[in-house]
Amino acid sequence: MARQDIGILSTGSYVPKEEISNEEVAARVGVETEWIERKTQIRGRRYAAPSEATSDLAIQAAENALEQAGLEAEQLDYLILATSTGDSPQPPTSYLVQDGIGAANAACFDINVVCSGFVYGLELARALVAQRPAAHVLVIAADIYSRCLDFSDRRTAVLLGDGAGAAVVSAVPDSAGFIDFRLASRGDAQRLIRVEAGGSRIPTSEATLAEGGHFFRMEGRGVRDFVMEHFPPLAAELAASCDVALEEIHHFVPHQPNGILLQQLVEKAGLGAALTHRTLDSYGNMGSASAAVTLDVAHRAGDLRAGDLVLLGTFGGGMSLGAGLMRWSGAS
Repeated sequence: MARQDIGILSTGSYVPKEEISNEEVAARVGVETEWIERKTQIRGRRYAAPSEATSDLAIQAAENALEQAGLEAEQLDYLILATSTGDSPQPPTSYLVQDGIGAANAACFDINVVCSGFVYGLELARALVAQRPAAHVLVIAADIYSRCLDFSDRRTAVLLGDGAGAAVVSAVPDSAGFIDFRLASRGDAQRLIRVEAGGSRIPTSEATLAEGGHFFRMEGRGVRDFVMEHFPPLAAELAASCDVALEEIHHFVPHQPNGILLQQLVEKAGLGAALTHRTLDSYGNMGSASAAVTLDVAHRAGDLRAGDLVLLGTFGGGMSLGAGLMRWSGAS
């Protein structure tokens, strides 16, 4: 079993100021407000301002996490940004965040596993601190999906919002911190979630713009079936490897796809004894930021106590899966 002296020192998050109600989305999509709430349990979401890019959201979340940790940006050794909606193809968005917060001593890189990015980033951070025990790693998950929504597609347009969450990973007190992780990738299911145009295979052109190739696409039923088939055994395998019964887990902090899927997943995975934390009611699905923001909300609300077992669970395009089990360290 992995050592438990590397964990989360602090958390932070940021959501844009503009609240987008179901009434506004329903009018654009052409459905009833009741349909959105019944199908998703989402009542609102936030959209980034026209002047905001993903790096701007990430900077705000990063500064909140650093403030809580009592760290200066110059003390960071690494900065990992998980996003599938970067500011531009180049440079890496993490470098814009580095410049924005003044983390001149941090080595930076982006990762893109869509909605699983936060858990993947934490596992990478754990490995970096294991090699350099005095290191501080800032993991940020940030996405702006409002820029790639097709409002003629009610299956996706009602779900997504924008946000950013962050965590500082470092050495923590003994008997706390990360226990273990499980990551999985299934490229054979790549078509379930996609943005088809804008890359090297289908470059942006007048034709791709006219055809909506830059819009986010998702096969909702296929995604649901994938998650229900693959996440419960992944979580069970992780818990068993850590000698933890699922009933012993105090908190489940998942990705926030929609409320109905979350309810079904909790039951299928045998996580009914845990407190499942939700932010989708107010923020919708924020991509990679969902689990990160939800963890910060739970932490700042005082719901997480030192010694509590916390399971992070994520799943997203690729298709990707991530689960992480930790004993909460009583972060800053």
